[in-house]
Amino acid sequence: MKKILIRKDKKYYWDKGDLHTESGVVKEEDIKNSTNKIEKIKRDPQAMMEKDISIILNYTSIDKDSIVLEAGTGSGKLTAFLAKIVKKVYSYEINKDNINLAKKNLEFLDIDNVEIKNKDIYDEIDEKDLDLIVLDLPTPWKAVKNCYDSLKQGAFLVSYLPTIPQVMEFMDEVKKYDFLIIKTVELIEREWIVEGQRTRPKSSLQHTAFLTFVRRL
Repeated sequence: MKKILIRKDKKYYWDKGDLHTESGVVKEEDIKNSTNKIEKIKRDPQAMMEKDISIILNYTSIDKDSIVLEAGTGSGKLTAFLAKIVKKVYSYEINKDNINLAKKNLEFLDIDNVEIKNKDIYDEIDEKDLDLIVLDLPTPWKAVKNCYDSLKQGAFLVSYLPTIPQVMEFMDEVKKYDFLIIKTVELIEREWIVEGQRTRPKSSLQHTAFLTFVRRL
């Protein structure tokens, strides 16, 4: 699977070998050492998959000047990927065990542009003029109004949900506000083993979640 590498305000896609950029060559060994660090963090069983994280990073146009918020910190996996790109990440989490785990993981990754709050996004959002909000919650529709009030014009709201009934309820709430509905997607990934002339799928198709993208008008 290709990895997204961030250098200043530029994104590069890397699969294998040395990466050649206009700023020079990044050795394969250095890339592996850097990306493997996030893969080694402690995580909860519901941690977002890399394939789903990558589409959030690409579709939402965030960059080094962006201020973003996520709700449902978990182990801090998405938090870490966001923090590598943007100026500031605010993360809301009501489970104190998750907060402690995420803080340890972010410390391990030497990330210091994240503020984790023991706060319920369903109650309120302190921050305004946000460039992106990601909701990794079982009932994100309860936060839609607060998200609308805190996003800047043109900013993205993304929900991450395992079932279509949840997506439908989220969409019903979104339609009450001035949002542009972009799309709902499901990323299916199947790795293949290639051994000479013999090929076979390594695993069966696996569903993780549905990602819904909307923008504040």
